[in-house]
Amino acid sequence: MNVSTAAAQRTRVKICGLTREQDVDTAVAAGADAVGFVMWDKSPRCVTPRRAAQLAARLPPFVTPVLLFVNETPHNVQAACAAMPAAIVQFHGDETPAACLAATRGGTRPFIRAARIPLEEAVAFDLLEFAARYPQAQALLLDAHVEGYGGGGKAFNWSRLPPSVNCHLVLSGGLTPASVGDGIVQVRPRCRSLAVDVSSGVELDGPGNKGLKDPVKINRFIAAVRAADALLASSTHAFLSAT
Repeated sequence: MNVSTAAAQRTRVKICGLTREQDVDTAVAAGADAVGFVMWDKSPRCVTPRRAAQLAARLPPFVTPVLLFVNETPHNVQAACAAMPAAIVQFHGDETPAACLAATRGGTRPFIRAARIPLEEAVAFDLLEFAARYPQAQALLLDAHVEGYGGGGKAFNWSRLPPSVNCHLVLSGGLTPASVGDGIVQVRPRCRSLAVDVSSGVELDGPGNKGLKDPVKINRFIAAVRAADALLASSTHAFLSAT
């Protein structure tokens, strides 16, 4: 990818782990491109398929609902999706390529596959090999590999990623309004396009507030994304003017 192509792209934003109407409305008003609903019953942010459909009904056109599953059966994935025809599926467990295709009826429903990047520098992870195993995925979501599933608010070392990955990537894992701009600058040139995904980084402070979003943090997060886009565009314009 050349630098002018990379910088001209707009970074898409997904706010994940939503459980309340006001948080859906805040994400939309702030400019989110997608909102995520957790279908995994071991997560404190889990909502039922019926509740996810109720929340998704508030979305305007062109804001995409995403349903997050962890090692769920194809039948249950399809049943949850039946009430939300526009939803994208996100597989965040140990799903094989065959399991992803079975749950999405041969890939006819778009899906995202999470790649769990080890936090330990000594533990190898071949993202190019992982991408080759999931060619039907609309994008790969990069999250930190922690105990259980989900990034646990942890960020992996972005510099460990290959310099060129020929697919769409979604950067996740420990992102906050303060760190997301640096993540975009580091990861955007490495892939076809970049989106960012945040959950705990825009939640209210306190141990009992998982799934409860902070409107100030959501707005600051999206503002930081747009500032990073503007910085990349400005840097590229200056580079091209000098050549």
